[in-house]
Amino acid sequence: MQDLDELYQLILERKNNPEKGSYTDYLFTKGLDKILKKVGEEATEVVVAAKNPSDPDFILEVADLAYHVEVLMAQRGITPDQIKQELASREGKKSITKDRKQIKEW
Repeated sequence: MQDLDELYQLILERKNNPEKGSYTDYLFTKGLDKILKKVGEEATEVVVAAKNPSDPDFILEVADLAYHVEVLMAQRGITPDQIKQELASREGKKSITKDRKQIKEW
């Protein structure tokens, strides 16, 4: 696996051609609520790992979060290109924090 685009394609492949017994199949079978629960758990684990000095633990937790977010994106039908377009639309924009819409905050 080289990048997040490739991971997303693998997740889509597994969504469209389930491999019984795989973790990805388990998540899609359980549905949106289970996927959301895992994203929340992984986000919390990233925060905890970031407070500790171990880079390997932090990297592991960020990778877990990235995987689960991409599963959520696939479940919702959102592509990495849509996320890239949103990020590109922000490039070069300057704003004062109080001027930003709540949903667009970094």
